[in-house]
Amino acid sequence: MTLPANRLSHPAVRALVTALNHHDEQAFYDALTPDATMSDDGSDRDLREWCDREIFATRGHLEVRSESDGGLALVADYRNDTWGEMRTRWRFTVEDGKVSRFETGQA
Repeated sequence: MTLPANRLSHPAVRALVTALNHHDEQAFYDALTPDATMSDDGSDRDLREWCDREIFATRGHLEVRSESDGGLALVADYRNDTWGEMRTRWRFTVEDGKVSRFETGQA
C-alpha cells in the first residue's frame, strides 16, 4: 500500500514530494531553501544537477511506502526512465518551513 503525497505528515516534505511527482520544477525548488544540499547513497551531490538528471529529465516519481520521524524519513519506491524502479530511503532536514537538505539512497 502506498501513502499518497497529499497525505504525508510534514508540510515541507509533502510540498516537495508533490512537486516532484507532478514534475513541477518551480514548486520543487520553491519548497527548498536557497542553499539546500543533498546526498545520494552517502555522497554529496550538486543538487540542481542531480535533480535535473534523476528527477526532471527522466520523469522521476516517488511512491511512499512508509514515513517515520514526524514525516521527515520516508521509505519509497522511486522510479525514473533511466533506472526503472527501486526501493529507496529519504531523510529530510527542514528549516523555516522549507527543506534545507535531503539524503536519499537505496533501502
